[in-house]
Amino acid sequence: MASELHMPMEIGNGTTVQEFTLEGFPAIQHLGKVLFLVHLLAYLASITGNAVIVTITCADSRLQTPMYFFLSTFSFFECCFISAVIPKLLVIFLLGRQTISFLACFIQAFVYVYLGATGFFLITVMSVDRYTAICKPLHYPTIMNLKTCFLLVTACCVLAFLLITGLIVKVSQLSFCGPNVIPHFFCDLGSLIHLSCSNTRFVEMLAFVIALFIILTSLIITIIAYSNIVVTIVRLPSAKERQKAFSTCSSHFIVLSLIYSSCVFIYVKPKQTNRLDSNREAALVHTVVTPLLNPVIYTLRNKQVHQVLRETMCRMKISRQK
Repeated sequence: MASELHMPMEIGNGTTVQEFTLEGFPAIQHLGKVLFLVHLLAYLASITGNAVIVTITCADSRLQTPMYFFLSTFSFFECCFISAVIPKLLVIFLLGRQTISFLACFIQAFVYVYLGATGFFLITVMSVDRYTAICKPLHYPTIMNLKTCFLLVTACCVLAFLLITGLIVKVSQLSFCGPNVIPHFFCDLGSLIHLSCSNTRFVEMLAFVIALFIILTSLIITIIAYSNIVVTIVRLPSAKERQKAFSTCSSHFIVLSLIYSSCVFIYVKPKQTNRLDSNREAALVHTVVTPLLNPVIYTLRNKQVHQVLRETMCRMKISRQK
């Protein structure tokens, strides 16, 4: 009886596509080997930078604070995020168009969107953490204790999972009867919706509303937090302290503006079928450029991290000499 009920659902779905083809960047495919090398170096640098942050935060007790806990968690998710997309992009640059199975495509789409959404929520938490540390320094140790930090990270992961899972399931239930060429370098949800031969109006609106909620909620909270931080910095009595604080904040603003602008351009629009070609370039910024800048901007420019790295390298050098 169960199998009899299952068959009409497959027929009703109408999907005949067994695999998709990732188009990549056909206009510049003749530069494939050069682009492969550039993106491979960027990928390795991003993984190394973010892995260093995670490692030294876990290894050194001086960095086991709420700020570095959130930064190391964010770096871990960044490693996972770029690893979900960049290896396939490298294969495309090296070999040209690449096929990907129906199931693998939706798994990649889920991992990409889920990790991206979690990243936005973590950015929000990090901005609130900085606001609390700078604007409410006396209450900071009480508010941002270890339990609160774990709860906030867990909330980011759970909320992202609840929001994204339903959307991915809805898209996977659409009919795909051809064509099967995705005009992107990974299984982008907007491109998948565009390829469906079903009525996609509801799914498009659902994707738009979820993207709007995730990106704009995160953006608004981050703007409010950093606005209060700037006001607090302006009131600092020492010009040297103000200059140092503004230098740090300006670096953060560069990364945040790249992240938010590229994602608003890609996702916060009601018609996902428009400007798919332009989405590829914006997605490249989001998946290659910002993960490369994050370790440099957020942590590796920090004097405390520099000190920890120098001491770690010295210990390693001494141990080798022995």
